[in-house]
This record gives sequence, structure tokens and C-alpha cells, in this order.
Amino acid sequence: MISFALDVEDLADTRFAVSPLQETVFSLRVLHSPGLFALHLPWRRSVLGRLGALDTGLLMSLVARRLTLPDFLTPRPAGFAPAFEEELAQVRGTPPDLVRRDLLATHAPDPLPEALRDASAVRLRDTICELLRDYWEIAVRPWWPQIRLVVEADMTYRARQLAMGGTRLLFADMHPNLRWHDGVLYIDKMISRHHAAASGRGLLLLPSVFAHKPAPPVSPEAPPSLVYPSRGVGTLWASAPTTGTRDLVSLIGAPRTKLLTLLEEPLPTVELARRLRVTPSAVSQHLRVLYATGLVTRARHGRQVLYRRSPLGDQLTGDAPQR
Repeated sequence: MISFALDVEDLADTRFAVSPLQETVFSLRVLHSPGLFALHLPWRRSVLGRLGALDTGLLMSLVARRLTLPDFLTPRPAGFAPAFEEELAQVRGTPPDLVRRDLLATHAPDPLPEALRDASAVRLRDTICELLRDYWEIAVRPWWPQIRLVVEADMTYRARQLAMGGTRLLFADMHPNLRWHDGVLYIDKMISRHHAAASGRGLLLLPSVFAHKPAPPVSPEAPPSLVYPSRGVGTLWASAPTTGTRDLVSLIGAPRTKLLTLLEEPLPTVELARRLRVTPSAVSQHLRVLYATGLVTRARHGRQVLYRRSPLGDQLTGDAPQR
């Protein structure tokens, strides 16, 4: 078990971030252990045919037998959504002794894989950075816009949970391995065991489409952060939803029925268009009608306008989620 003690100041400094580097590194687990990631099998099949001459042996050596990953490859993002190259520059600046320590800690108690043994820490660090950059371009960057929409939709949901029920509700349905009690966040079923006080450093939360369970840093000295499985992962590679009931389609039409089906959670126009595989302008036309008739609500979140089914829309679809 790993636990983080969070005082009032730490809770005030709890924030979310999007990390293209962390998603890239976490996606290696899908290649390594596909049985744990059934939802990502379409992505995995596509990527395996594109890796070509990349050193997959070195890539896979970064994932330990227990699926742990080196902390130095997933540095704490400095801002909300840093660019991949910015994060990779942080990794390039990792001191050699920290590189070696993290690799040993990742694979312990097993020995280091052969691909990680002989080279100097500096050369190994730089080689891994070049390899991850090439892998990002092939395996993650083509899907990054869709991935980012999914994780940002999760953040919107979490912010709503926090507003409705405070910290306890924020963590309540994040994952079964997480529990919040008396100012401490407990992460169960972890290989490592340590307790860390945030001590004014706050908590960084990173929703991930490639995480299968909560993943805090392996090192107890690292600032508190938590990668956790994002909601909506199943929509990334899924086909557009089928139409709803015959009566509802007859009443409002198939396109608007599909929209109402999707709008159980707040979503922006561009994400709705991606899932339905139509243009954003086409979605906007239908959303205007649904909003005017009271079937959806809308609210601005940053630069985006998020739409969600109204209670009336829930009744019409036969779905009444807890609000």
C-alpha cells in the first residue's frame, strides 16, 4: 500500500494535468501485456504493424515483469498540458545516478534486462529518449487529439464530483484500489509500501487512457502524484453508437437519438463529432435543436462548451443517472 497525507494546503493545491509523455510511456504496458488491456487491442494491432525498425527490445525492457515503469521517464508536468518535447527535455536532464537507481527500483527484485545493463547511464538515458520520441510519433501522436479529449472529459466529470461532494466524492469512483479517509489517500494493492506526507507540495492527478489501475511514483521521495484510469476509454476505438429505440428515432430522428445516447456525460462538440464520425458543424445543428427543446444543457469550460443530457433528456432515453 502507498498512502499520501494531504493537509488543507495540499488539497487547495490539488490539480489536474495532461501528459503526452506519460501516456506514451504507459502505452508500453499495452504492448507488453495485452491481456490486461482488451479495450486497446484495436490500437495495439494497428501500432504493431507500424513499429518497423524501432528497437522494441529496449522499449519492452522499460516495463518490468510486474508492469512497473521507471519514474524518471514520467516527470511531474510543469503545467497543465506540456508539449511532448518539453517533457522529453526534462527526462534528458535526469542525473545519471537517478537513471540507474530508477531502473534498478523498477525491476527489483529481478535483475536488469540485458538491454539495460551494459551502457553507461548517460548513453542509456539519451538512447531511450530518442527511442521514445520515435515511438511517440508512430504510436501515440496520430491519436493524441482523441486521447486528450477523453482525458479532459474525465477531468470535467471529476471537477463536478468535487463540487458536489468534496474530496471524498472526487476519489469515490476513481478506482476500487483508492480510498480516502481522514485526510489520507490510500492506494491499495501496490508492490511498493510507503507513506508520504505531501507537506505543501499538493497532489497532481493525471487521468490516463493507458492506465489499468492507479499508479503513484515508485519512489517515496517523489512529489505526490497519481496516474489513474480515465473514464470513456472504451469510446476511443469503438464504432459509432447504434440508434436508440424505434419510438425515439421516430420522434426526434436517428442523429439526435445518437447524440442523446452519448450525452450521459458532459462532452464538447468536437468529441461528439469524433465519436459519431461526422463534422462538428453537423453536430452543432442538432445540438441547437436539442438545447432549444430542453433535452440538453450546456456550460462553458475554458474554451469549450460542454453539452449534457438534461433530466428531460434522461426521461426520454429511459435513463436517469444519479446527479
